[in-house]
Amino acid sequence: MHTVVVGTSGVTASDVLAVARGGARIELSAEAVAALAAAREIVDALAAKPDPVYGVSTGFGALATRHISPELRAQLQRNIVRSHAAGMGPRVEREVVRALMFLRLKTVCSGHTGVRPEVAQTMADVLNAGITPVVHEYGSLGCSGDLAPLSHCALTLMGEGEAEGPDGRVRPAGELLAEHGIRPVELREKEGLALLNGTDGMLGMLIMALADLDTLYKSADVTAALTLEALLGSDKVLAPELHAIRPHPGQGASAANMLAVLKGSGLTGHHQDDAPRVQDAYSVRCAPQVAGAGRDTMAHARLVADRELASAVDNPVVLPDGRVESNGNFHGAPVAYVLDFLAIAAADLGSIAERRTDRLLDKNRSHGLPPFLADDAGVDSGLMIAQYTQAALVSELKRLAVPASADSIPSSAMQEDHVSMGWSAARKLRTAVDNLTRVIAIELYAATRAIELREGLTPAPATQAVIDAVRAAGVEGPGPDRFLAPDLAAADAFVRGGELLAAVEKVTGPLQ
Repeated sequence: MHTVVVGTSGVTASDVLAVARGGARIELSAEAVAALAAAREIVDALAAKPDPVYGVSTGFGALATRHISPELRAQLQRNIVRSHAAGMGPRVEREVVRALMFLRLKTVCSGHTGVRPEVAQTMADVLNAGITPVVHEYGSLGCSGDLAPLSHCALTLMGEGEAEGPDGRVRPAGELLAEHGIRPVELREKEGLALLNGTDGMLGMLIMALADLDTLYKSADVTAALTLEALLGSDKVLAPELHAIRPHPGQGASAANMLAVLKGSGLTGHHQDDAPRVQDAYSVRCAPQVAGAGRDTMAHARLVADRELASAVDNPVVLPDGRVESNGNFHGAPVAYVLDFLAIAAADLGSIAERRTDRLLDKNRSHGLPPFLADDAGVDSGLMIAQYTQAALVSELKRLAVPASADSIPSSAMQEDHVSMGWSAARKLRTAVDNLTRVIAIELYAATRAIELREGLTPAPATQAVIDAVRAAGVEGPGPDRFLAPDLAAADAFVRGGELLAAVEKVTGPLQ
């Protein structure tokens, strides 16, 4: 099994994916253990002094003015976890919780939080045991960290609350820890606060969304190429010299991908109309410009994610010179903005894909294809309602594109009077990515059927490879009306599982 070693300088996106989705084991480096111990010495020294230090010997948030006596500090740390574990709603997905915990461990190991080495080791042990705290949908405002989600994770470390075991059953966390020989932690000064104060949930979801969108943008290039082919469109607009004079990198990559898929096609450039076409519709001709802009948005989002992965997000933080200082680094604005930006780009990619699908189904615009790609139009409805489903998904994508980060709602008696709503931005982006996959799957379904209806014309080798693979995956081709939902579900699985890209890349080589 793959092992991820956590040091003091952060982790990579591939590390997060390996732990969250791949179940990779975690080890703490010797460097991290030493940094944890050194920072803890500083916290212990401050705790022994009479002067109040935020998070060490005071209350939290709007209650930070109260000095807490030494005999009450352990209770204070337990109480902050219990009281902040106030999430509600459906359970959050296992991969999100694993990413959340792993990223909090990453910051803890930076040596800037003052958490003891044994607490960090317990976090790693819980992840390695396959124990997943029950975390709920609602409870984070994306400022002062993802407070409620992280609190539910910290509660599990204390042996309280509920968690899911490796067998998928939800049980009391204390029972699960005992079964795996993990001793619950007894939190000391600052530790409860340090386990809750981070952008880890929104960052984890950003990293997973970027991984999924990387596949989806390449898949959208493929389906756009197939639709261009099915509509007997021109591939001349994909020429590298045209995209070189508007040098957005994403646009050039998208055009190159489409051109690679269409290489050797016998359908492009044909015209079945009485009057020759001068140019194709925007949804076909401008596909690289729209998908390319989304790719460039992803590039910016990756830059933000990489910076956040290298960050130590906590309040207060332990500095190398021994100071423990309050700060605002827990504010989720940088992550929230790109989460919202990605949702906007996803909505537009879905929108242009739906317009191409609609064009395939309209006999007045499809250049010789039967209405709705039906076998016997009128008796058969063909893909009429598949496009309805796609339109409903696109409409939802547009609603999900409304930015969460444009909102702020004050909390904690106006101490926390501006928040990022980054967790909410991440949650809606996950839904957007899910829906975008379905939108692309429907375009794939329509385009492959349309190409097969172009009798006497030979598709590109890459296109034929897609048709062969999708039919082998249980997605049926043209014919009389049938129960359509299973076909659409199979097409969705074909895109979601990466089989579409795999089929194409066996012919084209790796797409950009």
